Amino acid sequence: MNKYLRLKNELEIVGHGKMKAFGNSMLPVLKSGSLLTFQKSDQYQIGDIVFCKVKGRYIDAHKIVKEDPNKGFLIANNHGFENGWTKTIYGKVVHALYKNIDTAFV
Repeated sequence: MNKYLRLKNELEIVGHGKMKAFGNSMLPVLKSGSLLTFQKSDQYQIGDIVFCKVKGRYIDAHKIVKEDPNKGFLIANNHGFENGWTKTIYGKVVHALYKNIDTAFV
């Protein structure tokens, strides 16, 4: 089972899970190699960093930049690249740990 399916299952069963995220698409908010804690939620809003599926592809830590009642949520990285619209969000980042630096997202 890959890391995306494992996290998706943890969020569905227990409501929270952890996964390391790599890449620079969310700099300076998240650094590559950060251990992220995700929490399932009943509601998501603009600015939340989420684990979701867009166009059949898992996106492990990009943010919600727009919301539309028909389309769902527009997902993008922190540099303006838009992944696309989705209604499939599994959870949002509530905590990040990078080299002993803790960051909480509320």
